[in-house]
Amino acid sequence: MTTALITGATAGIGAAFARRLAADGHNLVLVARDKERLREQATELHDRHGIEADVLRADLSEDDGIASVEERLTDRRHPVDLLVNNAGFGNKGQYLDVPMADELKMLKVHCEAVLRLTSAAAATMRERRRGGVVNVASVAAFVPRGTYGASKAWVVQFTQGAAKDLAGSGVRLMALCPGFVRTEFHERAGMGTGNIPNWMWLDADKLVEAALADLARGKSLSVPDPRYKALMGLVKVTPRGLLGGVTSRTGRKYGPQ
Repeated sequence: MTTALITGATAGIGAAFARRLAADGHNLVLVARDKERLREQATELHDRHGIEADVLRADLSEDDGIASVEERLTDRRHPVDLLVNNAGFGNKGQYLDVPMADELKMLKVHCEAVLRLTSAAAATMRERRRGGVVNVASVAAFVPRGTYGASKAWVVQFTQGAAKDLAGSGVRLMALCPGFVRTEFHERAGMGTGNIPNWMWLDADKLVEAALADLARGKSLSVPDPRYKALMGLVKVTPRGLLGGVTSRTGRKYGPQ
Protein backbone atom coordinates (compact mmCIF):
# COMPACT_ATOMS: atom_id res chain seq x y z
CA MET A 1 0.00 0.00 0.00
CA THR A 2 1.19 3.51 -0.77
CA THR A 3 1.13 6.46 1.60
CA ALA A 4 -0.15 9.98 0.94
CA LEU A 5 0.57 13.01 3.13
CA ILE A 6 -1.99 15.82 3.01
CA THR A 7 -1.60 19.24 4.59
CA GLY A 8 -4.72 21.15 5.58
CA ALA A 9 -6.36 17.74 5.74
CA THR A 10 -9.30 18.31 8.07
CA ALA A 11 -11.52 20.46 5.85
CA GLY A 12 -12.38 21.40 2.30
CA ILE A 13 -10.18 20.19 -0.55
CA GLY A 14 -7.75 18.52 1.84
CA ALA A 15 -10.51 16.46 3.44
CA ALA A 16 -11.82 15.54 -0.02
CA PHE A 17 -8.35 14.28 -0.99
CA ALA A 18 -8.23 12.26 2.23
CA ARG A 19 -11.62 10.65 1.57
CA ARG A 20 -10.79 9.76 -2.01
CA LEU A 21 -7.29 8.43 -1.33
CA ALA A 22 -8.50 6.38 1.63
CA ALA A 23 -11.29 4.92 -0.50
CA ASP A 24 -8.66 3.98 -3.09
CA GLY A 25 -6.68 2.10 -0.43
CA HIS A 26 -3.88 4.55 0.35
CA ASN A 27 -2.53 4.91 3.86
CA LEU A 28 -2.52 8.53 5.03
CA VAL A 29 -0.56 11.04 7.03
CA LEU A 30 -2.97 13.83 7.93
CA VAL A 31 -1.49 17.25 8.74
CA ALA A 32 -3.33 20.21 10.26
CA ARG A 33 -3.30 22.47 13.32
CA ASP A 34 -6.25 20.94 15.21
CA LYS A 35 -5.12 17.65 16.71
CA GLU A 36 -8.58 16.66 17.94
CA ARG A 37 -10.11 17.07 14.48
CA LEU A 38 -7.19 15.14 13.02
CA ARG A 39 -7.78 12.23 15.39
CA GLU A 40 -11.50 12.14 14.62
CA GLN A 41 -10.80 12.19 10.90
CA ALA A 42 -8.15 9.48 11.14
CA THR A 43 -10.45 7.20 13.13
CA GLU A 44 -13.33 7.68 10.70
CA LEU A 45 -11.19 6.95 7.63
CA HIS A 46 -9.59 3.92 9.27
CA ASP A 47 -12.93 2.47 10.33
CA ARG A 48 -14.58 3.11 6.97
CA HIS A 49 -11.79 2.04 4.61
CA GLY A 50 -9.44 -0.13 6.68
CA ILE A 51 -6.40 2.03 5.96
CA GLU A 52 -3.78 3.34 8.36
CA ALA A 53 -4.11 7.05 9.08
CA ASP A 54 -1.42 8.81 11.11
CA VAL A 55 -1.86 12.35 12.40
CA LEU A 56 0.73 15.11 12.55
CA ARG A 57 -0.18 18.39 14.18
CA ALA A 58 1.75 21.20 12.53
CA ASP A 59 1.29 24.93 11.98
CA LEU A 60 2.88 25.67 8.60
CA SER A 61 3.11 29.38 9.37
CA GLU A 62 5.90 28.50 11.83
CA ASP A 63 9.38 27.09 11.17
CA ASP A 64 8.92 24.27 13.68
CA GLY A 65 5.72 23.18 11.99
CA ILE A 66 7.28 23.09 8.54
CA ALA A 67 10.33 21.24 9.91
CA SER A 68 8.20 18.53 11.53
CA VAL A 69 6.50 17.77 8.20
CA GLU A 70 9.86 17.86 6.37
CA GLU A 71 11.13 15.27 8.83
CA ARG A 72 8.22 12.96 8.09
CA LEU A 73 8.64 13.37 4.33
CA THR A 74 12.30 12.40 4.50
CA ASP A 75 11.71 9.27 6.61
CA ARG A 76 13.05 6.60 4.27
CA ARG A 77 11.73 3.77 6.46
CA HIS A 78 8.16 4.94 5.89
CA PRO A 79 8.20 6.66 2.49
CA VAL A 80 5.52 9.02 1.29
CA ASP A 81 4.40 8.35 -2.28
CA LEU A 82 2.08 11.33 -2.75
CA LEU A 83 2.26 14.78 -1.17
CA VAL A 84 -0.71 17.11 -1.34
CA ASN A 85 0.26 20.64 -0.31
CA ASN A 86 -3.21 21.97 0.39
CA ALA A 87 -2.84 24.13 3.51
CA GLY A 88 -3.65 27.76 2.88
CA PHE A 89 -5.85 30.71 3.76
CA GLY A 90 -6.93 34.13 2.54
CA ASN A 91 -6.77 37.56 4.16
CA LYS A 92 -9.84 39.76 4.15
CA GLY A 93 -9.19 43.18 2.67
CA GLN A 94 -7.36 44.84 -0.18
CA TYR A 95 -3.65 45.61 -0.42
CA LEU A 96 -2.48 47.94 2.40
CA ASP A 97 -5.66 47.17 4.35
CA VAL A 98 -4.21 43.86 5.57
CA PRO A 99 -1.58 43.97 8.36
CA MET A 100 1.91 43.11 7.10
CA ALA A 101 2.23 40.32 9.67
CA ASP A 102 -0.79 38.60 8.13
CA GLU A 103 0.59 39.01 4.60
CA LEU A 104 3.91 37.49 5.64
CA LYS A 105 2.14 34.62 7.38
CA MET A 106 0.27 33.85 4.16
CA LEU A 107 3.50 33.86 2.16
CA LYS A 108 5.05 31.52 4.72
CA VAL A 109 2.25 28.98 4.24
CA HIS A 110 1.66 29.41 0.49
CA CYS A 111 5.26 29.79 -0.68
CA GLU A 112 7.95 28.83 1.85
CA ALA A 113 6.12 25.77 3.17
CA VAL A 114 5.26 24.61 -0.35
CA LEU A 115 8.88 25.01 -1.46
CA ARG A 116 10.35 23.22 1.54
CA LEU A 117 7.84 20.37 1.66
CA THR A 118 7.91 19.78 -2.09
CA SER A 119 11.70 19.70 -2.00
CA ALA A 120 11.79 17.28 0.93
CA ALA A 121 9.31 14.94 -0.72
CA ALA A 122 10.71 15.14 -4.24
CA ALA A 123 14.27 14.39 -3.14
CA THR A 124 13.32 11.05 -1.57
CA MET A 125 10.87 10.25 -4.37
CA ARG A 126 13.61 10.78 -6.96
CA GLU A 127 15.78 8.26 -5.13
CA ARG A 128 12.97 5.68 -5.46
CA ARG A 129 12.15 6.90 -8.98
CA ARG A 130 8.47 7.25 -8.23
CA GLY A 131 6.09 9.61 -6.48
CA GLY A 132 3.86 12.61 -6.97
CA VAL A 133 3.26 16.09 -5.56
CA VAL A 134 0.06 18.11 -5.92
CA ASN A 135 0.41 21.78 -4.96
CA VAL A 136 -2.98 23.40 -4.55
CA ALA A 137 -2.98 26.87 -6.13
CA SER A 138 -5.98 28.74 -7.55
CA VAL A 139 -7.35 30.27 -10.73
CA ALA A 140 -6.56 33.53 -8.93
CA ALA A 141 -2.96 32.82 -9.97
CA PHE A 142 -3.79 33.90 -13.53
CA VAL A 143 -5.30 37.31 -12.86
CA PRO A 144 -3.78 40.45 -11.30
CA ARG A 145 -5.83 40.40 -8.12
CA GLY A 146 -4.00 40.99 -4.84
CA THR A 147 -1.38 39.23 -2.76
CA TYR A 148 -3.38 35.98 -2.51
CA GLY A 149 -3.34 35.61 -6.28
CA ALA A 150 0.33 36.59 -6.38
CA SER A 151 1.24 33.86 -3.89
CA LYS A 152 -0.71 31.28 -5.89
CA ALA A 153 0.98 32.47 -9.11
CA TRP A 154 4.27 31.64 -7.43
CA VAL A 155 2.97 28.14 -6.63
CA VAL A 156 2.05 27.57 -10.28
CA GLN A 157 5.36 28.84 -11.67
CA PHE A 158 7.43 26.95 -9.12
CA THR A 159 5.54 23.69 -9.63
CA GLN A 160 5.67 23.76 -13.42
CA GLY A 161 9.35 24.68 -13.41
CA ALA A 162 10.20 21.92 -10.95
CA ALA A 163 8.14 19.45 -13.00
CA LYS A 164 10.30 20.21 -16.03
CA ASP A 165 13.51 19.81 -14.03
CA LEU A 166 12.34 16.41 -12.74
CA ALA A 167 11.03 15.11 -16.08
CA GLY A 168 12.09 11.50 -16.56
CA SER A 169 12.87 11.02 -12.87
CA GLY A 170 9.63 9.19 -12.05
CA VAL A 171 8.43 12.12 -9.93
CA ARG A 172 5.31 13.98 -11.08
CA LEU A 173 4.51 17.51 -9.92
CA MET A 174 1.23 19.27 -10.62
CA ALA A 175 -0.29 22.61 -9.68
CA LEU A 176 -4.02 22.32 -9.02
CA CYS A 177 -5.99 25.51 -9.76
CA PRO A 178 -9.61 25.38 -8.60
CA GLY A 179 -12.11 28.20 -8.57
CA PHE A 180 -14.63 28.77 -5.78
CA VAL A 181 -15.11 25.57 -3.75
CA ARG A 182 -17.61 25.13 -0.93
CA THR A 183 -15.25 24.76 2.03
CA GLU A 184 -14.46 26.53 5.30
CA PHE A 185 -11.96 28.79 3.51
CA HIS A 186 -14.11 31.92 3.27
CA GLU A 187 -15.72 31.50 6.68
CA ARG A 188 -12.33 31.28 8.39
CA ALA A 189 -11.22 34.46 6.66
CA GLY A 190 -14.42 36.25 7.66
CA MET A 191 -15.45 36.63 4.03
CA GLY A 192 -19.06 36.67 2.91
CA THR A 193 -19.97 34.56 -0.13
CA GLY A 194 -23.62 35.43 -0.74
CA ASN A 195 -22.73 37.53 -3.78
CA ILE A 196 -20.99 34.68 -5.64
CA PRO A 197 -23.20 33.13 -8.37
CA ASN A 198 -24.14 29.48 -7.93
CA TRP A 199 -22.56 28.50 -11.25
CA MET A 200 -19.11 29.50 -9.96
CA TRP A 201 -19.14 26.99 -7.09
CA LEU A 202 -17.35 23.63 -7.43
CA ASP A 203 -17.82 20.38 -5.53
CA ALA A 204 -14.67 19.37 -3.63
CA ASP A 205 -15.04 15.63 -4.27
CA LYS A 206 -15.51 16.07 -8.02
CA LEU A 207 -12.59 18.48 -8.02
CA VAL A 208 -10.31 15.88 -6.44
CA GLU A 209 -11.45 13.19 -8.87
CA ALA A 210 -10.54 15.41 -11.82
CA ALA A 211 -7.24 16.44 -10.23
CA LEU A 212 -6.08 12.86 -9.64
CA ALA A 213 -7.00 11.97 -13.22
CA ASP A 214 -4.89 14.90 -14.47
CA LEU A 215 -1.98 13.82 -12.26
CA ALA A 216 -2.20 10.29 -13.68
CA ARG A 217 -2.06 11.77 -17.20
CA GLY A 218 1.18 13.53 -16.33
CA LYS A 219 -0.18 17.08 -16.41
CA SER A 220 1.79 19.76 -14.58
CA LEU A 221 -1.23 22.10 -14.43
CA SER A 222 -4.83 21.18 -13.64
CA VAL A 223 -7.83 23.49 -13.97
CA PRO A 224 -10.39 20.80 -13.18
CA ASP A 225 -13.68 22.13 -14.50
CA PRO A 226 -14.92 23.12 -17.98
CA ARG A 227 -16.37 26.40 -16.66
CA TYR A 228 -13.07 27.60 -15.30
CA LYS A 229 -11.14 26.22 -18.27
CA ALA A 230 -13.28 28.47 -20.47
CA LEU A 231 -12.71 31.47 -18.21
CA MET A 232 -8.95 30.88 -18.20
CA GLY A 233 -9.03 30.64 -21.98
CA LEU A 234 -10.52 34.13 -22.08
CA VAL A 235 -7.89 35.36 -19.63
CA LYS A 236 -5.10 34.22 -21.96
CA VAL A 237 -6.34 36.35 -24.86
CA THR A 238 -7.28 39.44 -22.83
CA PRO A 239 -4.66 42.26 -22.71
CA ARG A 240 -3.14 42.58 -19.25
CA GLY A 241 -4.10 46.24 -18.90
CA LEU A 242 -7.73 45.52 -19.64
CA LEU A 243 -7.64 42.37 -17.53
CA GLY A 244 -6.49 44.32 -14.47
CA GLY A 245 -9.53 46.62 -14.65
CA VAL A 246 -11.93 43.75 -15.32
CA THR A 247 -10.66 41.62 -12.45
CA SER A 248 -10.75 44.56 -10.06
CA ARG A 249 -14.40 45.28 -10.91
CA THR A 250 -15.29 41.58 -10.88
CA GLY A 251 -13.55 41.16 -7.55
CA ARG A 252 -15.62 43.91 -6.01
CA LYS A 253 -18.82 42.42 -7.44
CA TYR A 254 -18.28 38.70 -6.90
CA GLY A 255 -15.27 38.48 -4.62
CA PRO A 256 -15.50 37.77 -0.89
CA GLN A 257 -16.67 40.81 1.06
